[in-house]
Amino acid sequence: MMEVILKQAIDNLGQPGDIVTVSPGYGRNFLLPRGLAYEATPGNRKRIEREKAHLEAAENERRSQAQTLANRLEQVSLTFSARVGEEDKLFGSVTSADIAQQLHAQGFPEIEKRQIDLHEPIKALGVYKVPVRLHADVKPEVRVWVIKQ
Repeated sequence: MMEVILKQAIDNLGQPGDIVTVSPGYGRNFLLPRGLAYEATPGNRKRIEREKAHLEAAENERRSQAQTLANRLEQVSLTFSARVGEEDKLFGSVTSADIAQQLHAQGFPEIEKRQIDLHEPIKALGVYKVPVRLHADVKPEVRVWVIKQ
């Protein structure tokens, strides 16, 4: 096991400044190269004490920006028209990439497809509420309408 100090909030792991124990592979191959954390050496532990206030302020700023964006996203309603076969089953499906593309078109270029929490593609007509992960604490839902073409 390996101890790292988080630079930003990570789902199911912790908040900025937290010292967490992770598997060596996850730490070395994911967290450290992406700049999400740094090793918990004695020098870094002292430094984190000094930086904790700064990190909290930066995290609060990110959270408030995410909340502002979430308030805008809650108002959005996306409509997809699709060809349907028997029993109103779609030919094809609506994926998180399709939803991200429509959000880009409606003025949300900062949303990436990996932030859209669609567990499996939509394959039937109807109205769906799709969560968007903007921040560990902020997950607005976008309404997605799938209608007949």
